[in-house]
Amino acid sequence: MNFCPDCGHHFWGNWWNHVEDSNSPDHNPCLDCQEDFASWFGLKEHWVQSPNHDYCQYCDEHFNDDYDLEVHNEQCHPFCARCNKVFKNDHGLSEHRRQSPNHHFCVPCGREFSSANSLEQHLMSSIHREKNVKCPGCDSKFVSHSAMVLHCENGGCRSGVNRNMVNGLVRQYDTGHAITDPSRMIGNGSEETTTYLASEASWNGYKYECYLCHGEFSDLKALNQHLASPKHQQKIYICRGPSCGIQFAALSGLMQHMESQRCDVMKFKIVQNAMDRVFNQVQGRLTYY
Repeated sequence: MNFCPDCGHHFWGNWWNHVEDSNSPDHNPCLDCQEDFASWFGLKEHWVQSPNHDYCQYCDEHFNDDYDLEVHNEQCHPFCARCNKVFKNDHGLSEHRRQSPNHHFCVPCGREFSSANSLEQHLMSSIHREKNVKCPGCDSKFVSHSAMVLHCENGGCRSGVNRNMVNGLVRQYDTGHAITDPSRMIGNGSEETTTYLASEASWNGYKYECYLCHGEFSDLKALNQHLASPKHQQKIYICRGPSCGIQFAALSGLMQHMESQRCDVMKFKIVQNAMDRVFNQVQGRLTYY
């Protein structure tokens, strides 16, 4: 006869058979793994931690596989699928998304974004910022100077100012190339602007396809809007920040980058002066029109 030190009982034969047959609270066996635990909490922790189990500790329920467990968590609990974590309540899940580096989460809106840049653009939008920058050309209001310039570049201002005009002003007044890349300019510093226009020939049998980047669009108007954007133009603008050098096809893109303060470029007086000079000229042209 054998003696079990865990429960203080004697038994015949195999120890595991004794554990399985025992009603003692000192035995808490995992039948699948053939492991015995000193307490129910130890067994439960084993089910939670072990890759051999797909177990919900909140419902005390086992599942056939990890997919079934994930579906259960999504349907029944505050669950973060990206981190594979379950929380006791929605507040805990929200706090996790707010604090975790794996998430880009806007707490006031309760929305998650795919990247830090998308979240930053959302936080800089009119949802969270007041529109206090007025366009002199049409009195429309915007949340930032870059948004106002984008409005002009897209041809949305009734003044008639567009991206080509904005680029022309930059070429005229940024003679020191504080915000432009001379290697992207043609000849004596004038920028070559290429105009693309798609026709029905762009239909590939399914959608309208851009022959430059092969992006697909549901209608011809959307494709031509894409071609009219800075997407396929020379990136003549450059950030002169230390270890930066990011290039942009439109002044509004560079301005948005500077406004985000991702680098220290605005600490340089020459860049500040160039940007102020160009922006004042854009505003002046809007007022003139």
